[in-house]
Amino acid sequence: MRNQSHLCTSLLATAVMMAFAAVPFSVMAQQSTSPSSMQQQQPSSTDQSTMGRSNETVPGKVDDGWITTKVKSEFATAHGVRAKDISVSTTDGKVTLTGTATTEKEKARAIHIARKVKGVKSVDASGLTVDTSSSTPSSSGSSSGK
Repeated sequence: MRNQSHLCTSLLATAVMMAFAAVPFSVMAQQSTSPSSMQQQQPSSTDQSTMGRSNETVPGKVDDGWITTKVKSEFATAHGVRAKDISVSTTDGKVTLTGTATTEKEKARAIHIARKVKGVKSVDASGLTVDTSSSTPSSSGSSSGK
């Protein structure tokens, strides 16, 4: 039963990773089909410099999407991290974690996992809070609130 659960989790993580990885490439494909319409009009020198800058940002966007996907998939397969409670976003290699961790240990583990992903320049976990109210039943069972 545990192996089946682990297999399902791994397959889910792979599917999520592939879905997020496909999005930036589809954007690049759409942009690469539009140069035929750009060739019909002669761009001025200022248009060419703007075009060069916009083309330079495309690989960065692909990298950010890949980093976000990789961090999410690492969370999904990691023990001790509840991936569904942590949101991940990436801008210029800076990963931002938001959401709720159940313990300080889970928060530290999430930060550690995110830092290990290739291409991550820094991790901002200021939006990742620790919710102590969702503690384990054994610790909350010792106090009787009724």
